[in-house]
Amino acid sequence: MMSQSDKLNLKEHVASKDKKQRYVNRLFETIAGRYDFFTGFMSYGMDRGWKREMIRMLDLNGDETTLDIACGTGDIAFMTAASLTTGRAVGLDITQAMLDIAERKRVERRIENVCFHRGDIMRMPFADATFDCVTGGYALRNVPEVAGALAEIKRVLKPGGRLLSLDFGHPAKRLYRRAYLRYLTIVGSVVGLMMHGDADTYRYIPETLKLYPGQRGVCQMMQAAGFVDTGFREFGGGIMAINYGTA
Repeated sequence: MMSQSDKLNLKEHVASKDKKQRYVNRLFETIAGRYDFFTGFMSYGMDRGWKREMIRMLDLNGDETTLDIACGTGDIAFMTAASLTTGRAVGLDITQAMLDIAERKRVERRIENVCFHRGDIMRMPFADATFDCVTGGYALRNVPEVAGALAEIKRVLKPGGRLLSLDFGHPAKRLYRRAYLRYLTIVGSVVGLMMHGDADTYRYIPETLKLYPGQRGVCQMMQAAGFVDTGFREFGGGIMAINYGTA
């Protein structure tokens, strides 16, 4: 737990393109060891099912080179690798503590067709047209600028390559959306206090969600970035969504 003098102002930092990345970096270094537990807890165990559906939607042949951005502890990269025969899965994350856990899992499970790199989604360390598909679980909501991230994703995708992004959504029904944000705020605050001694730790999610364009906005931004065949699939009445498109 950080001291009050070291604590960054949540609302100030998530609202700033210049300051958000600093906040995200510090946050995920703090929660890395409990990240897997938290995502399962907050989703009532549905998180892995949403991720499996995203992999199913990729409709892989088995020989692809795939990239999972903001890969965290590696769940999506490992799921993708399980569908690859001669292909390989790459995971990218800016947080070293997350990558350490992902690499430990890889070694323990003896998975050979996955590798992890440390890097920034906004400036990825890969050549143009490297990947057949890019996935992201809770990735776009955490970047300083969604449009810039989409442009960088499109750059590393091969022509005809696909992007699938799973993230919290904006339910179309206003009252449902308000109740959902309230739930995330209350539960996130309580869990943050219990697990880290800081209510802001998981209150970060609803605060970023307020500023995130949601599934409909992301769909429009993907089209503006040059993606085609765009759309989204919703879960739970729109509280979660998978955005998709083709480069």
